[in-house]
Amino acid sequence: MTTLKLIDTARSERKERVLLIGVEYPHQNRWEVQDHLDELKLLAETAKAEVVDQLVVKRTKTTPAHYIGKGKVEELGEIMSERDIDTLIFDDDLTAVQQRNIERIVDHKAIDRTELILDIFAQRAGTREAKLQIELAQLKYLSTRLTRMWTHLSKQFGGIGTKGPGETQLEVDRRKLRERIHTLVREIKVVRKSRAAQRKSRKRNNFYTAVLVGYTNAGKSTLINALSGTHVHVSRKLFSTLDPTTRKISLSGKHRLLVSDTVGFIRKLPHNLVESFMATLEEVLEADMLIHVLDVSDPQMEIRAEAVYNVLEEIGCHDKAIITALNKIDKLDGEPAIERYTRTYPRCVFISAKNGEGFEGLLHEIEAVFHEDFSTYTLCIPQKDSRSISTLHREGNVLRKAYADNRVLLEAELSSRLAAKLTRYIQTFTREEVELLSQS
Repeated sequence: MTTLKLIDTARSERKERVLLIGVEYPHQNRWEVQDHLDELKLLAETAKAEVVDQLVVKRTKTTPAHYIGKGKVEELGEIMSERDIDTLIFDDDLTAVQQRNIERIVDHKAIDRTELILDIFAQRAGTREAKLQIELAQLKYLSTRLTRMWTHLSKQFGGIGTKGPGETQLEVDRRKLRERIHTLVREIKVVRKSRAAQRKSRKRNNFYTAVLVGYTNAGKSTLINALSGTHVHVSRKLFSTLDPTTRKISLSGKHRLLVSDTVGFIRKLPHNLVESFMATLEEVLEADMLIHVLDVSDPQMEIRAEAVYNVLEEIGCHDKAIITALNKIDKLDGEPAIERYTRTYPRCVFISAKNGEGFEGLLHEIEAVFHEDFSTYTLCIPQKDSRSISTLHREGNVLRKAYADNRVLLEAELSSRLAAKLTRYIQTFTREEVELLSQS
């Protein structure tokens, strides 16, 4: 009995053995395909799989039925049997038909990049919010593949009212899937409403917000730890951060800054994932500025930067103020590279989140963005409105002040947010008021 138990345990701990498949088209460079496969390998390892091998298939175009052609799929089936491989992972998306046909031939599981990423997110989801968002993305993906998956969404079938007349099992599954998607959308709306209330509270308390964005594994969590002196989980694995983490950062003057870490972006990020994680990505949409963290030690840094810009454009915030934090400067060799990056990224700073190098320049650049939001105004506030006067002194920069009757005349630098609060008091002074203010 003991021996059998040990054998079962060993089998349960065996990693899923996978074979990675990339496709090289005539217009592509081999290094580009290989770079995508290397990233797919890291994704598979993040999903706790054992990568047995990587294969690149040359094609002029894909086939509707088998993606890489029936003959090539049959070859893969032989390789899988010979090398005891459990799963094929394709670097590009498969249609439901292609996936089903491939699995029939190789007699093993075949998945695509999107399904792999969704699986990683499901493993990493820790909070209720993240779990809701990833389940929604998975169900949207599953909705086109029910005939292949045939996994029932509920085992509680049967009984009165659970099955319509003439409904097939597939129709029941589809109906249940639609109902679950509807429930998830409703619950995520509640999450988004709660987040909106939190952001409103921050603005009311005059907090500025910056959001760290960047390719997965660029060092965002390490940076937020170093800036705030707190601990956010850091891992070399992809997508170690799924839930936004917000920390308070001390700046000089009267500025109060909240910095949020977000999920890392990646090339070919599934569209369903972007849609489902909008509750989280709204932090990016509502931020006063973005800090784009790039890993300068990565040979493909500029390609990864382009992937981030594509996601920012997809969610509608590519026109925000962006500071580029070129991270891991301790691994960068030579001044020429620094000069080239400075030309490519006009508003950039070189930092090392690991050892704190360049933080002073980063904070200076953050404050420079704040100052761009400030303008000079003249205000006339009744002396009895002590709250507004106090707010102006606390959050603005008073340049001159004078008293006239029961009014306070002020010339001050205000942020656009503070100016909106005090808009009823902003006015153009008369000649006498200007003279009085100039004498103060």
